[in-house]
Amino acid sequence: MTNLLPMADGPAPERADAARNREAILAAALHLVETRGVDCVTMDTVAAEAGVGKGTLFRRFESREGLMAAVLNESETAWQASVLSGPPPLGPGAPAYDRLLAFGHSRLATNLSHARLIAAAGRPGARSVAALSFANMHVRYLLGELGVSGDLLMLATAVLAPLELVVLDQQVNHEHLSIERVEAGWQDLVRRIVGA
Repeated sequence: MTNLLPMADGPAPERADAARNREAILAAALHLVETRGVDCVTMDTVAAEAGVGKGTLFRRFESREGLMAAVLNESETAWQASVLSGPPPLGPGAPAYDRLLAFGHSRLATNLSHARLIAAAGRPGARSVAALSFANMHVRYLLGELGVSGDLLMLATAVLAPLELVVLDQQVNHEHLSIERVEAGWQDLVRRIVGA
């Protein structure tokens, strides 16, 4: 028997003009974040930079917070791509221990450099669940490659916790620890877990 009604499997495909507007808006917002700083980015400045009406921004992203979350997502996606397929040692091709260290240093630097963007996106304490899941899965993979035994889920969580913005903010901005000390402490933790 043939189905006479179309199935509603998912959202309708995005129109070409809507996709172009989305890309223009995200590129403009990212450019403004990088050149002027997060605090100077408004819906008006993004609309002007992207060459779209302010209403288009609000229909697409609902609020400045929603727009900043989308910019953060773009940045996170690019960072994840560098982890999965970028050059070593962050990307494939380096020994697992070197990759793990590169991953941690890169995550720390990324979180610190995106602190204001993370806050503007409405996630001052943590990244999205998907971003956290990706990081945990990758660290578990690397720990497995290194032959670490035990509960890899919990060990990966322990490795990642010091790299989260809420912890980094406390240590760097409130306790005034140097980034070098934070990185050295994190590397010591990794050495102990890996047994290196």
